[in-house]
Amino acid sequence: MRIPRVYSPQTMAIGDCIELEAGAARHLTSALRMSSGQLITLFNGQGGEYVAELVEAKKGKATARIMEFNQADRESSLSIHLAIGISRGERMDWIMQKATELGVSEITPLFTERCEVKLSGDRLDKKVGHWQQVAISACEQSQRNRVPQINKPLKLDQWQTHCDSSLKLVLHHRTESRLADMPQPSGQIALLVGPEGGLSEREIEQAIAQDFQALALGPRVLRTETAPLAAISILQSLWGDMG
Repeated sequence: MRIPRVYSPQTMAIGDCIELEAGAARHLTSALRMSSGQLITLFNGQGGEYVAELVEAKKGKATARIMEFNQADRESSLSIHLAIGISRGERMDWIMQKATELGVSEITPLFTERCEVKLSGDRLDKKVGHWQQVAISACEQSQRNRVPQINKPLKLDQWQTHCDSSLKLVLHHRTESRLADMPQPSGQIALLVGPEGGLSEREIEQAIAQDFQALALGPRVLRTETAPLAAISILQSLWGDMG
């Protein structure tokens, strides 16, 4: 069996014994049926990962002793901030999961003109927490040791005003601009994508007025859950670690 990877936000040091969070403990003891003496890999999002041995593994409770540190760095040299209109159903979960696997460093959900999802108060906080957990699970699977930051949703106007990335892109299928025509950026890339139905003409014009460059990914119109993943893959291939 492949050694399971488990995220825990706790501070870790060789020789420490730590009690794992309830969700991780349930997964190890109930789903994977692991027992004391077996090895797991721990990471806390601060970089690197730890080899640990389960010293207690009962139903719903697990304690691990940290044995070794590995400075494994699987982060891309390309920093990508994805800002995307909130979609309905499971589309956002899919985007959070796959964007994390592809190496984005930050994701900001956006309320846009064509966004049909209404979130506020406790419901909004729970949704952000859920998306963060989706990203954590994707890191566990993809062997990333740093969890991308999932920001609290903002109105598009708010986010645009404060975006200071060195290259700012807005996906827009009615343009001729291609990534191959753009110079390699010196810093972070911001990628703006609309929800179902895309961004409105006003929103696209406003983005361009805020120094965003319109970008098309080819002759076909891609769905909101496909477009950002295609764009991230191309960016990573051109300037990141997927070439």
